[in-house]
Amino acid sequence: MKRFCLVLLAAFAAGACASDSLPRTSPALAALEEPLEWMDEPDDEAQRRALAPGVFTGVVVGDARASLDAMLDAPQGLAVTNVVENSPAARAGLVVGDLLLEARSKGETVVLAWPAEWRRLELECEVGASIFVLVDRAGAEREFELQTVERVAPAARSGSARFTEDQRVGVVVRTATEVEARAAALGPGGGAVVVGLTRESPWRAVGIGYGDLIRAIDGVEIAHPQVLLDRVRAAPADARVELELVRAGRVLSLEAPLSRRQTQLEHVSIPLLYSFSRERDERRHSLLLGAIRWRSTPAAWDLRLLWLFSIGGGDSTRLEQVR
Repeated sequence: MKRFCLVLLAAFAAGACASDSLPRTSPALAALEEPLEWMDEPDDEAQRRALAPGVFTGVVVGDARASLDAMLDAPQGLAVTNVVENSPAARAGLVVGDLLLEARSKGETVVLAWPAEWRRLELECEVGASIFVLVDRAGAEREFELQTVERVAPAARSGSARFTEDQRVGVVVRTATEVEARAAALGPGGGAVVVGLTRESPWRAVGIGYGDLIRAIDGVEIAHPQVLLDRVRAAPADARVELELVRAGRVLSLEAPLSRRQTQLEHVSIPLLYSFSRERDERRHSLLLGAIRWRSTPAAWDLRLLWLFSIGGGDSTRLEQVR
């Protein structure tokens, strides 16, 4: 009897002290369809090189968020990652490490957060125009004037990246190519091209399909796919968003619903008496410290009694005969 009590106490302590951590991220959505023809970006380099190259400033910018933690926050400013020798940026005094906060040209001020916004400015400026930039250098703000010159060769092509929204929509988007972005009146790097959808995605019901380029959400231009993801995830429960799409050269506006993750019961436990757990399609029931255990899946089942007797069954390799 004493030994049995010790076993019970040990089992109780093991259950009470179990430190299995809960998952930090949601599981991948089922039925996510990503057609092969949309896995790669289009081969439009010849078309890109035929586009007007815009002006040249000699400054190369990138995401200002250096750490993984910072990546979770909205970007503020653009990091100067390179300054071409003898370029307008070099003559103005910009250096690598500067943070571009704002740019002003033709009386219009642009608050900078994404590289596409700077590239759009370079495309829209005329040769010889001035671009005034507000710069954060080591915590002190300074203003510089860049005198633009003619660009004689296209800027380097940026690689594409894919982003998945799996909490409210069930959609995969990629960055638009420069050809696609400029056709949608966005800077290179802007826009979000739909390349994957779950079968139950609420956006399917309103007609959003593969290849649609989302250029704005709730009136805010998509300067980077992350803008779309952030606004979708921050929307209130049961909200709807206004999307502006470019499809086959036509601009479409529509109201798109949002959903949310379903929840499900994963386990129930009464220490020493009963426990229940579910993982995917398998269900497990256990009574009296496992003296009685029942497991089942859509294809098979198993019953164990007193750790000595076990019986199980399930689907066979044949279909039943139909008369």
